[in-house]
Amino acid sequence: MISKNQIKHIGSLKLAKFRKASGEFVAEGDKMVRELISSKYKLKALYALPEWLRANQQLISEKGIISEEISPKELERISSFKTPNQVLAIGMIPEQPDQKISFNELVLVLDKIQDPGNLGTIIRTAEWFGIKTIVCSDDTADLYNPKVIQATMGSFLRIDIHYTKLTEFFQKELPENLNIYGALLDGENLYKQKLSQKGIIIIGNESHGISDDLAKFVTHRISIPAHPNSKAESLNASVAASVICAEFRRQRMKD
Repeated sequence: MISKNQIKHIGSLKLAKFRKASGEFVAEGDKMVRELISSKYKLKALYALPEWLRANQQLISEKGIISEEISPKELERISSFKTPNQVLAIGMIPEQPDQKISFNELVLVLDKIQDPGNLGTIIRTAEWFGIKTIVCSDDTADLYNPKVIQATMGSFLRIDIHYTKLTEFFQKELPENLNIYGALLDGENLYKQKLSQKGIIIIGNESHGISDDLAKFVTHRISIPAHPNSKAESLNASVAASVICAEFRRQRMKD
């Protein structure tokens, strides 16, 4: 039986300050937890229904994971889902990736993306289009927010995601003559540009776009043209990222 202290601790991990203090995060659901177990991440705890434990006994044994059998009612108490999905795991947050970023391919830079769902969807989109590295401003939503984790559908396990002060990143980290594409409302039509297959794509904040501090580093201002009759002011950040990444990918396949 799961204890009150365990329930309280799992609930606390919904908040960034407790994730940071403990170095732990929560992942839920059959697919997500199985992928987490098979990844480089370490697990601290696993709580699952009896039928899930039986079905995944070999995987759990191979990884040497200590698991705890719980009832549907107990799972409901610790789950963030409206309909709990068989299993919940507590993962250990790894140290920030310290490997040098390669600029011989596309790198996605996120400036103050604040909505967890948007961030998770962008991470999932990046993996779909073959982007291996994402650099986030230090005020972008926390990667280990449960809503971000869920929206990635496991993609966060396979992409290098860095958090940093972006102005310092652009001042110190970049090679000369690197193409830096910024998604801006006054940019040139995305579909009329010859897009490089290496460089940086910057996606800005949901409400304010790319900050002025970063816009000065942009070498290619691009935009997604709206339909002539459209009255929409802008696109959702994750949708814009998807459209832009798709066009970069289309041109690569064309070449």
